[in-house]
Amino acid sequence: MRTETEGIVLKQIKTSYGRRIVHLFTSDFGKISAGTSLGDKGRNRNTLALQPFTLGKYRLFKNRDMYNIDFAEVVRSHYSIGEDVDKYMRGAYVLEYTEKVLPEEMPAPGMFRLLLDFFDALEKRNRGIGTLVLAYQTKVFAETGVFPSLDRCSSCGKDISEEDTKAGINFCTESGGVLCKQCVKEINSLIHCTKFDIISILKYFANNSLKNLENVALNEKTGLELEKIIREYSEYHLNTSNIKSEKLI
Repeated sequence: MRTETEGIVLKQIKTSYGRRIVHLFTSDFGKISAGTSLGDKGRNRNTLALQPFTLGKYRLFKNRDMYNIDFAEVVRSHYSIGEDVDKYMRGAYVLEYTEKVLPEEMPAPGMFRLLLDFFDALEKRNRGIGTLVLAYQTKVFAETGVFPSLDRCSSCGKDISEEDTKAGINFCTESGGVLCKQCVKEINSLIHCTKFDIISILKYFANNSLKNLENVALNEKTGLELEKIIREYSEYHLNTSNIKSEKLI
């Protein structure tokens, strides 16, 4: 039986006899692996739909335990992302990051819409691309149920007060968020004491669409520190270590 679904290509692996395994994020089935013999050269509709940053329509059939793609066409292309080196590298990182986060064959409509929103925002953005990626990752935390605790201590659960943040905001990856002054003294794991307001930034990212963040850009120092924290947090809670494209950005 054949079925059609919209999807986004996350990754391709070449195999023998001109075939490839495509890791496809579909709107209906979540992330699936599908074999295909469709070519990746030329400009026909099958080929263009297998390019990065493209929303495509794919016809699938299942042979034993394996999905196969025998037809594909473009629904919407964000081809201009590939014309800018920085956008392409950041976009490639987000695709690999998303592939790591998604479980197999579990629909994730919120994540699907979020990734398409990211493509739209990335295509239009002229500055602060790193900020856009951090906002995307913050929203992924919310979609996957691992959003950090910001208003209550992630260790003891008490409300965070002004006294707790007077000398800086203490953020702990392992406990899952912000710490009160007392728990900082008692926890031995790595704690980041941020001089910027990480609470307000993460809440702002979470509560605004990527489109509304179009003109928001963190200063370089804050961006780099927040990037380090988000990557560490993501590796611990979502197992996103060893992302190859991370070295390119």
